Amino acid sequence: MAVNLVAPERLAAVPGARWAIAEAAIKKPGRADLALLILPDTATVAGVFTQNAFAAAPVQIARRHMQQAPRALLINSGNANAGTGRQGEQDAQACCATVAGELGLKAEQVLPFSTGVIGQTLPIDRMTSAIQGMAESAAKDGWLDAAQAIMTTDTVAKGASRTVDIGNGEQIVMTGIAKGSGMICPNMATMLGFIATDAAIRRSDLQQALALANQASFNSITIDGDTSTNDACMLCATGAGAALDAGQAGWPAFVGALTELARELACAIVRDGEGATRFIELAVSGAASVDEARAVGFTVAHSPLVKTACFAGDPNWGRILAAVGRAPIADLSIDGVSIALDDVAIVADGQPRADYVEANAAKVMARPEFTIHIGLGRGSAQARIWTSDLSYEYVRINAEYRS
Repeated sequence: MAVNLVAPERLAAVPGARWAIAEAAIKKPGRADLALLILPDTATVAGVFTQNAFAAAPVQIARRHMQQAPRALLINSGNANAGTGRQGEQDAQACCATVAGELGLKAEQVLPFSTGVIGQTLPIDRMTSAIQGMAESAAKDGWLDAAQAIMTTDTVAKGASRTVDIGNGEQIVMTGIAKGSGMICPNMATMLGFIATDAAIRRSDLQQALALANQASFNSITIDGDTSTNDACMLCATGAGAALDAGQAGWPAFVGALTELARELACAIVRDGEGATRFIELAVSGAASVDEARAVGFTVAHSPLVKTACFAGDPNWGRILAAVGRAPIADLSIDGVSIALDDVAIVADGQPRADYVEANAAKVMARPEFTIHIGLGRGSAQARIWTSDLSYEYVRINAEYRS
């Protein structure tokens, strides 16, 4: 059950970008499980990928193919093609070659992406058969269909659009889709994200913008502390619209809109976390550095005891205190620590506040979403992390994942 999240009714078309979907019965018949994004020869593509040492075959191939001039992205759901050895690479390459044959490209111009069960080989014959003819149905308004095709345990399709004023009376459009609800943790938290804009942006600038946006969005969420083998986020600039580079006055507006859109998609993943009943923001302030603030936020967000208390709506704040105390900060002085749930202050100067009323904190934790404020009293750096609770349903979903 998604927390305060509904599927978008429509997503803006991005000039120069076209989507096609197909059914290959990869895990189950009767649903679209292939999505193909086709880009023009004016496009540039940036990407960030999982840091898992067992990176899936499609991730490894996509990294290599990024050195070319990518013109197509193929995504399949239902099977991660991870932990599949040489066969996995051969299958991913076969998919790239099939797409390339359909579009008149080199196989190296196709980027493959997969999501689903780890350790199983792809039904390659069904997939290559389904890929044939996909390009004929490609449409500029296929974003929502693609968002649905890449879902696995997601309950809601995730997408967002923005129109950005970049000055001189010019506007660019930006649309993104994402999937993910479990096995979510930073270092490219199994999530996939695909964002496109019609701006003309050189690749180095595009990569810089994506890195900034990704750190403040997809790399700031966690569901369960598990970094997937398949995570990737791609940013495509089709070149069909206005030219833009990092030296222009409109660049901060572009990066800001990109970060906002990526954060909306990232938070949608948390809101749709497997079994989630609470959406929780960790707002850490007073840190000596941003990295320190993030370390504290993730320590609390990864605590099973904190997450289960959130599920129960139990203001057992000692669990939060203990998590802050074991965060990787060697010289943390507890005298500077403060803790609050929304506007209910609990701890100040490392000690329980005399005016704390547990019933007020219980009201906060009964809400579907709330913020845990943590002050460290060490500096001016701050960070925000987003997570969900840990429910019975999360255990059921993952216990039955392959059934």
